[in-house]
Amino acid sequence: MTAPAAPAGESDPVVNIAVFALFVAITLYVVYRASSRTSSTSDYYAAGSAFTGRQNGIALSGDFLSAASFLGIAGAIAIHGYDGFLYSIGFLVAWLVDLLLIAELLRNTGRFTLGDVLSFRMRQRPVRAAAATSTLVISLFYMLAQMAGAGGLIALLLDIDSGFGQALVIGVVGVVMVLYVLVGGMKGTTWVQIIKAAVLILTVALMTVFLFGKFGFSFSDLLDSAAANSPMGDRLLEPGGLYGATGTSKLDFVSLSVALILGAAALPHVLMRFYTVPNSKEARRSVVWATACMLVFYLCTLVLGFGAAALVDADEILGSPGGENSAAPLLALHIGGTLLLGVVAAVAFATILAVVAGLTITASASFAHDVYANIFKRGKAEPAQEVRVARITAVVVGALSIAGGILANGQNVAFLVALAFAVAASANLSTLLYSLFWKRFNTTGTLWAIYGGLGACLVLVVFSPVVSGAPDSLFPQADFSWFPLRNPGLVSIPFSFLCGFAGALVGSKADPRKQAEMEVRSLTGIGS
Repeated sequence: MTAPAAPAGESDPVVNIAVFALFVAITLYVVYRASSRTSSTSDYYAAGSAFTGRQNGIALSGDFLSAASFLGIAGAIAIHGYDGFLYSIGFLVAWLVDLLLIAELLRNTGRFTLGDVLSFRMRQRPVRAAAATSTLVISLFYMLAQMAGAGGLIALLLDIDSGFGQALVIGVVGVVMVLYVLVGGMKGTTWVQIIKAAVLILTVALMTVFLFGKFGFSFSDLLDSAAANSPMGDRLLEPGGLYGATGTSKLDFVSLSVALILGAAALPHVLMRFYTVPNSKEARRSVVWATACMLVFYLCTLVLGFGAAALVDADEILGSPGGENSAAPLLALHIGGTLLLGVVAAVAFATILAVVAGLTITASASFAHDVYANIFKRGKAEPAQEVRVARITAVVVGALSIAGGILANGQNVAFLVALAFAVAASANLSTLLYSLFWKRFNTTGTLWAIYGGLGACLVLVVFSPVVSGAPDSLFPQADFSWFPLRNPGLVSIPFSFLCGFAGALVGSKADPRKQAEMEVRSLTGIGS
């Protein structure tokens, strides 16, 4: 049977671009209106802590729900069935770590960045340098994946197959993202996240309703049709379609799950959002609202994934330019025609824009606040100068992300997102939990945990099958892999905790007065 034409051949690129341009115009106007005061560090980094828990929670979901969540999970469910939904479960469980252990204590202890918390009772300069290094590495990996994903999305939705055309649009996405950060700071970026989250959730909810209507609003009929139309048959609805299949190590799945669950709770651009609310109570409400928004979203992607399996042939999905990622756009074309595909294209681009904007402001804040203000200027930088350095850093980060996205376009970069989660869990989570809950923890333990976790992640990935030794590796012709897992989390995360523990025992004892001050401040909010 001949597969139907890919959506790029049936969609109208003019409609897709027009809807996306409308979104950009509206959000740029909102950012401009929100940028009345971004001269102080508090305004630029934390939006003056003026957002409510509900607003910040919606923005958190917008910051977290990347193109991988929107397109990748729906595609994984459409092709692999039940196992594709396991990503959603991992992402949701991750927020319990933030809710129960991190959100309130972090908001009470720090001001703008992760480095504020980690260095509170430690030696400022080495710890802030380590925190900034971790933040910049995580942001770079995450940003590269998003920008490179934009290239594939362009090929799929706008029918731009030339490398120059894709590079041009990646550049446009990067420039718009930098404008969001330069003009609006954290306040403008937050409103972009809120708008993007609302549009994204509304879009997937409407698509879910349209889809249910085609099956008489019966989920059972939808699942039966999906199984009947899939090459996997009834196995589409059972565990083992992706993990546990031939050639796939079950340890790989465990390692990825650990990295996703623990890493999401320590991503720097997520943690920084807790400073945009006025107190710890609102920080806790932020997590509750974010979890609720993402629960609705992931339930809808479950329906959309099986809906794509039911209405779109697997050959059509895999044969399109985006591969698995084309499942949701193809489904939109089938149930709503060109206009709905245009909306999905705009939402997908908006998702990339919003996530990369959040990463950019986090990276620029970490460099300006931790490195420039507290390492170079030893805490005596003028606020206006610090904000200026942050804006310059945002431009540099934007330029690097554009260049990296162009160079990585078309490469196997899916592992970069998982690697960012693994680095966050290894370098950030261990030090954060030790700092907040262990009195004996000290500067040596902090440095060993951050650099140990970061180094372990990078070394294990370089010598894993994602770089060499497999047909889908970055360098398929070479083979220097000796680490069998594609995600290092199962090894690097315990190694980081072990490094932090050993470093704390080897190093000098922490200042008991600073530890007591941090404990009272983190639990009560006094002095925050």
